[in-house]
Amino acid sequence: MNINPEPFFSIKDDRAFEQAALSIFYYQAKNCQVYRDFIHHLGIIPTEITSYLQIPFLPISFFKSHDVLSLGQTAAITFSSSGTTGQTQSKHLVADVKIYEQSFNLAFELFYGSIQDTCLLALLPSYLERKGSSLIYMVDSLLSQSKHPQSGYFLHDLATLCQTLNSLKANGTKTILIGVTYALLDFVEQFKLDFPDLIVMETGGMKGKRKELVREELHQLLCDGFGVTKIHSEYGMTELLSQAYSSGEGVFNCPPWMKILLRDTYDPLTLVASKKTGGINVIDLANINSCSFIATQDLGKIHPNGSFEVLGRFDNADIRGCNLLVQ
Repeated sequence: MNINPEPFFSIKDDRAFEQAALSIFYYQAKNCQVYRDFIHHLGIIPTEITSYLQIPFLPISFFKSHDVLSLGQTAAITFSSSGTTGQTQSKHLVADVKIYEQSFNLAFELFYGSIQDTCLLALLPSYLERKGSSLIYMVDSLLSQSKHPQSGYFLHDLATLCQTLNSLKANGTKTILIGVTYALLDFVEQFKLDFPDLIVMETGGMKGKRKELVREELHQLLCDGFGVTKIHSEYGMTELLSQAYSSGEGVFNCPPWMKILLRDTYDPLTLVASKKTGGINVIDLANINSCSFIATQDLGKIHPNGSFEVLGRFDNADIRGCNLLVQ
């Protein structure tokens, strides 16, 4: 049995989200062996789960040690985390890459409008220099859809990137620059722009290239360098097929098929209320064929309107490249 993902991408309210989450939970509790075994060892009976607030979350570390995939499915593509020397990479076996494409296309349009009307510039050297990056897959697809002739990657050619940005500013072109954090800092150390309408989106961390900075300091440096008033961010990871976006101040919003919950830092099976700090649990309905319920190693805070902040990481957790800056 396969689940049709189409209804999940048109969710309008919390009731519809709960119905979809429960439907996927029952399916994965039966068909994803890793998740099924995890639930069994917790002593949880799936049929007794009647709310998404009761659903158990699989620790994200299982994506390093197991193949998290539903029975009868095979991987059409495998995404892997960057990691550093000596770390075990996470791997996400994706049975249907079209679901990923639908997820990131709909989310991008929801937050930023049509990519066809946008010039997209990508400064992602550390991602381009390895294989298996889900971010590069997404950016490749978005670049192929952009109709602007100046859209493209800038590996290490910062001077050409500067010239391109000045040209786009002069022409009044809607422009998004998505870049790994350390490369954006490299740019603003060499060049200074005044491009108030530019959308600068930082993704990833320092990748061991620089000292980690608190978000406020980092964003101020980037704002000063690009001549913008705020820095956008993307919250995504190898183990997810959906992304949340921040339009400034480090506050993220999810697309309707993704939701953030917080767990108690000492009791992982207990959720905590808004405004408190807790471990970030993610429900990603796009993860239909792997696991949609993931307990990350990130610490966060949820606002009453459902938006959230990332405050750091649990002690001894691997440093990962998805905008996780200790504050």
